[in-house]
Amino acid sequence: MKSGKSGQDIRYGLTMYMNKGLKIISVVPPDKCRETPFRYGTYLGFSAPALGPAEKTAVPDFPWVEGIISSPAGEVPVIKTFLSPRDRLGMIRCRIGGLRTRYSVPPGLYAAGKPDESSRVMVSANYKLSFDNLRRALDGIDAWILVLDTRGVNVWCAAGKGAFGTEELVTRIFSCGLARAVAHRDLIVPQLGAPGINAYEVEKRTGFRVRFGPVRARDIPGYIARGCEKTKAMSTVSFSFIERLVLVPMEIIPALKLFLPAALAVAALLGLQRQGIIFSSVRETAIPIITAGLAGVLSGGVITPLMLPVVPFRSFALKGLTVGLMVSALLHGAMDYTDDRVWAFYGFLWLFVPMVSSYLALRFTGSTVYTGMSGVKKEIRYALPLYIAGSIVSFTLLVVYKLTMEGIL
Repeated sequence: MKSGKSGQDIRYGLTMYMNKGLKIISVVPPDKCRETPFRYGTYLGFSAPALGPAEKTAVPDFPWVEGIISSPAGEVPVIKTFLSPRDRLGMIRCRIGGLRTRYSVPPGLYAAGKPDESSRVMVSANYKLSFDNLRRALDGIDAWILVLDTRGVNVWCAAGKGAFGTEELVTRIFSCGLARAVAHRDLIVPQLGAPGINAYEVEKRTGFRVRFGPVRARDIPGYIARGCEKTKAMSTVSFSFIERLVLVPMEIIPALKLFLPAALAVAALLGLQRQGIIFSSVRETAIPIITAGLAGVLSGGVITPLMLPVVPFRSFALKGLTVGLMVSALLHGAMDYTDDRVWAFYGFLWLFVPMVSSYLALRFTGSTVYTGMSGVKKEIRYALPLYIAGSIVSFTLLVVYKLTMEGIL
């Protein structure tokens, strides 16, 4: 094998990734090998266990793997069933930053505890938050975990997109040699994965029967104790205030990252005079515009998600629009200017705030289980042209506002 930052043994498809002192060793098909840097907590394209009998390797150097066990399907990594401080830090980073788009684990077969041929087989997405919730729920339970390649997307969203689907499940069953690892033919699939899985087709092609388990991973111990029978509570999808609050940072923080440079650009534009940027002018002309923009972001990214059950309409775009109009009315009353020159500002206020609120609320759809993929696509098809047109008109009103305040118009 080559030495250095990365190298490949073509015979076994053994790829070694080294970066910042972290090393990962994984057996992959030769045609799938590629040199890719490893980033904290992420899987970036190399294949995974179970390892074939002729393909011996060291313990994969993931912090959540504690060893390897031998099985008729090959060598299988044993995962930890508790979350380390590093896992919890990754969870926080995933919820407040951009890590969620690349927070995943290698798909394949894993072991929790000391499973044997009679142990349950749990199916999961390779989104690490989903994987972490499952392995934590399996503490004290001997089970196999079959992780599908959902491209780092959670079960619900991946099922809607087809990544957590019949073809991927069938392919993974065969590629991992699952039939050799267990004597039974039962799979426990998350209930939220049902839209993507054709249970009849899976059983017809693989012999494995699909059982749709609880909505929440934390109910799995009780579900197994009841002989894989679900209670009504286990089958009920909830989206409480706390659950919505936890998801708010995932949408609002990226929006605020875009808002800050936009606010600076608006301040520079509206404060620009012949003498340069005049801060008194910024205070008089830019602050109201920036306030309106921030109100739109908070309206769609925070207020709408938290008030979701009480806001009328099924469409998230209309929900955001409704809340945005309410916020615009409050701002209009708070900024009751008597200067006739600010008509363009009011036009901007009543257009831009509801538009931004509607857009961010529509983005929040992906964090919920309220609507299907077809409904979201339909909303986007109708709303996107309106957002584009509204952005153009809003920018035009911004320019008119500047020229009006300068006395040019």
